[in-house]
This record gives sequence, C-alpha cells and structure tokens, in this order.
Amino acid sequence: MTERPDRPDLPDQTSSDPKQPDEGPSALGRRGFLVGSALGVGALGLLGCGDNECPDLGMTPVDAVPVADSGSAMVDAQPPVGDFALAEVSIAELQEGMAADTWTSKQITELYLERIAAIDREGPKLGAVIEVNPDAVMIAEALDQERADGTVRGPLHGIPILLKDNIATADQTHTSAGALALAESLAPEDSFVAQRLRDAGAVILGKANLSEWANFRSFRSSSGWSGRGRQCRNPYVLDRNPSGSSSGSAVAASASMVAAALGTETNGSIVSPASANGLVGVKPTVGLVSRSRVIPISHTQDTVGPLARTVRDAAIVLGALTGVDPDDDATAASEGQSHTDYTQFLDADALSGARIGVARNQFGFHSEVDARIDEAIEAMRDRGAVIVDPVEIPVFGDFQGVTLDILLYEFKAGLNAYLADLGADAPVSTLAEIIAFNEANASTSLPYFGQELLLLAEEKGPLTDQEYIDAIELVGPIAREQGIDRALADDNLDAIIAPTGGPAWPTDLVTGDHFLGGSSTASAVAGYPIVTVPAGEVLGLPVGMSFIASAWSEPTLLALAYAFEQATQHRKAPGYLPTLELP
Repeated sequence: MTERPDRPDLPDQTSSDPKQPDEGPSALGRRGFLVGSALGVGALGLLGCGDNECPDLGMTPVDAVPVADSGSAMVDAQPPVGDFALAEVSIAELQEGMAADTWTSKQITELYLERIAAIDREGPKLGAVIEVNPDAVMIAEALDQERADGTVRGPLHGIPILLKDNIATADQTHTSAGALALAESLAPEDSFVAQRLRDAGAVILGKANLSEWANFRSFRSSSGWSGRGRQCRNPYVLDRNPSGSSSGSAVAASASMVAAALGTETNGSIVSPASANGLVGVKPTVGLVSRSRVIPISHTQDTVGPLARTVRDAAIVLGALTGVDPDDDATAASEGQSHTDYTQFLDADALSGARIGVARNQFGFHSEVDARIDEAIEAMRDRGAVIVDPVEIPVFGDFQGVTLDILLYEFKAGLNAYLADLGADAPVSTLAEIIAFNEANASTSLPYFGQELLLLAEEKGPLTDQEYIDAIELVGPIAREQGIDRALADDNLDAIIAPTGGPAWPTDLVTGDHFLGGSSTASAVAGYPIVTVPAGEVLGLPVGMSFIASAWSEPTLLALAYAFEQATQHRKAPGYLPTLELP
C-alpha cells in the first residue's frame, strides 16, 4: 500500500531577520504600494464595497474547469497577478507599516479582497476561497481605531487570516467542510481557534476551499475538490493539483491572497499542501491547539495549524492558537507545554551542533525529490548540523489497515456529535442524512467520485466496540514509544528529516489523486508535530522537507526549520503557468 495524506491506509519577522530579496517597507515602495484615497477607491471599486460592506464572493462555486486548458485567457491574466502590492509581504512587515501609518488594517484587508476578486474569481481562477467575510472591512476599521487609541493586541493585530472551511465561525460565513449538504450551515459559536484569533486582533477574512470532508469521502477523490468550492488549482502550474486537504488555505497563502491561513491535519493535510505550494506548514502536537467546533475526522489525530510563507509568520500564528480549552479534553495535556510566542525560539544558528536523523525509509518515491533533500542535508551540514544517516522509524507497515478502522469509527462518532451541537436549525443532523443528501443530489455532490468512506463509517458501531478499543491500544505505542521516540533516543537526535511529499501531479477528476509518497503517517498516528519548509523545486514545482520529533517539540522544530530557511531561502513566489513546459 502507498501512503496517502489523510488516507494512510488507502491504495494507491523582526528587524534583525535577514531579509529576502524585495522584502521590507522599501521593497513595498518599489512595488508601487499606494495608500490613502487612491488605494481605497481601487479596492472598493473592484469589489463593489461601500459603507463597510462587501459582497459574498464565495457563494457561487468556482466551476470545475478544464485543468489542462492552456488557453490565452490564463496567459493574459498573468501580468496583474505579479503586480500585487502585498505579494510576499510578511506579517512583521505589515505590522511595521501599520505602526508607521504607512497603511491601515482596512487598506490591507481591502487589498487582499481585491486580490481574491482578481485571481481567485477571475484571471487564473484559483478557486482557493469559498467565501469572504462580509464584516472583514468593518472589523479591520475597528482594529484600526483600537490602534489609534493606543491599543495593539499583539503581532496579529489587524492582520487578515483565512480559515479552512471546516473551522466554525459565528459570523455571516458558513462552515461546511466544502459539502453541499452543509452549504447553508451557520455555526452558533466560534471554534476555540477562531475566538483566539479574534482575541489576538486578527481579521478573519473568510473561508478557504478544501478537499471535501477533509479528504475523507472517497478512495478516488481529487484533492482540492469540494462540492461548494469545486476544484482548487495550484498557483505554480494551474493544471497541477494543490494537494490537500487544506488546499485552499495553502493556495491562498502562497498566492498572497492573505497574510497566512489555518488548515487542519489528520494525516498530511497541512504539510502536504504546504509542500506542494512552497509554504511552511506546522502540524502541531495533538492537544496543543483545540479542535472544538472544528468539523472532525479523528479525535486522536486531528489538529489545527498554520500555513504561511515564512517560518516566522507560521510561528506568530501558532502562538495565537494555543491554550487549554475545556471543550477539548486533549488540550489539558498542553498545560505547561504550550507557548504564546514561538518566535522567541527562532534562531538562525539553531542547526549548529543539532543532531539530525535522516529517515531513508521515507525516500525513494521520486529521484529528484531525493536529490533535493540530499542537497538540503548538505546545506544543514554546512551550518554545523551533525547528520545521522540513515535512521529508521520502525512503524511503517505495522498498522496499515488498523488506522483506517480507527478513523472510520471516530469520524462517525465525531461528526454526529458536531452536527448535534448545531441544534435544530442544522440542514442535516447525522452522517446517515449526509449520505442520503449526496445520493439525492448526486449530479452536484457526486459528479466525479463517490462517498465510499462515508458509507464505511456509517457501518461502524460506537466507540465502545472492542474492534475500536483493540485498534487504539495497538497503534499508539507502535507509533510513539516503539516508533518516533525510539528513533530519536537511539541516536540522541534533536529531530528527524524526510521528504514531505512529491511534486504536484496533474489534477485528474477522472481517476483521482496520484500521490507518490510522503512522511506524515508516523507523526499522524502518534499525534506528534511536524514542521515542513520549502526545500527546492523539481522542474519548477515546489517540494518540502519535514522536521519530525516527539510531543511538544514545536520550539525545536521551528528553530531548526527557521535556521534551514534562513540558510537556503528556497521559497519562490508562484508563476501561474497554464501548464508545465517540459524540456
């Protein structure tokens, strides 16, 4: 069997930071950043915004488009794509600009809304954003007033953030997991993470497209496709897949439609799209970040984490999310283990003396990916890392099949509980009703692939079934004590590295995804963290490298990823090519 992210058992910035080219306020000036009335008119004119209101850009799904289309419309759309004033601008630079009165949160928010209108709905039609928050500009204005009155809540004050469309928000946007069955579902309460973002002063810009039900629907799904959002596209090469299931979150962050975004991961759903879209992705330890009021797959594996263009931006967002939530029992274990500021651990010299193991048993699915990671290993050696090569996480193959049963049991129980919490106004109230809805609306809900995983989950019994209890008791120790913990201890390692995944494959709605390989399964089953960071390209397609370690090791992993990022600077902005031009 071949590992597939989220479906492991299925067959096949501070001023002291070194600046990248064209970073910082001076770089914004070179890009022609306009403030004041001209900027406001431009953004409001394009979006039709006025009196603090913006239209819903997301309620009409992006049509499924011919993914191999290389017509002139896409080519003609490329010049404005590259002229965006906030392209590649970091959270720290946005803060510097607001502190200097160079621009306001309202202006930044309007620019991102303009960007979404220009390249997500028009131009290359990326399909990354299902729905924008009609209150976003009003929220930004209120945060600007707070700043003017002398209150700055922290590094996310006034910063727009997108949320994956399985993360509940008690506002005018819907929470649907991309499914048409929940297209009209309004959450009665914020998720814990949404409330944490609001408390930190972030502007919740809207909801990002995703692989429907976080890629837990079919054996033959296409990552980045949902009933509501249709097919999301990779901004590097438009006929390539963005990977998933946090597809829209990754694409939006990579294409500078937002400062950063939240995704969720059960197995690979943050790190895989981060890799395919040239991003940093942080999959935290299960329990570091609450999952309450997030549409679930698995309470033993699910987590929420950031996708961003830099390690520092990802660390800023992660710090805003942590905290013990009485509605998520798993977070109790984070007491004394979490931090509200992960930027304090970022150290450009963190690789010096660090012991890094190379999980060679996760290589071999693509020779050019192997070559990029070997180059990354040499770069780490040059920065003083001690490389232990090879090491092996002795788990792969030991729990294949068993983990799928766990996910099926937990998905049914968790989803039914989530739907029950929506109350009497919920459009559907059980998994069985979702299945029936899809069957009744097959032409729109099931046009390309089925719902086999939903059907299998519905057949499962309660979490008291002995089959489920036995499976949980089996896989946890294999992945943790006998797996990652043992591999780290045997060679006194600080972290283990492996390829995050392969280069993006052509989107194929007929036969589904074409995953080559990845390294997320052991951490997924263990509930342990991963940080992926850009590690180069294969024929212009980004690939990432994962740093893996034990529970609560986010400070170490972020430090190592930051040091590698600063040494290599592999992140490149997307080019929006219609198709890959091969030599």
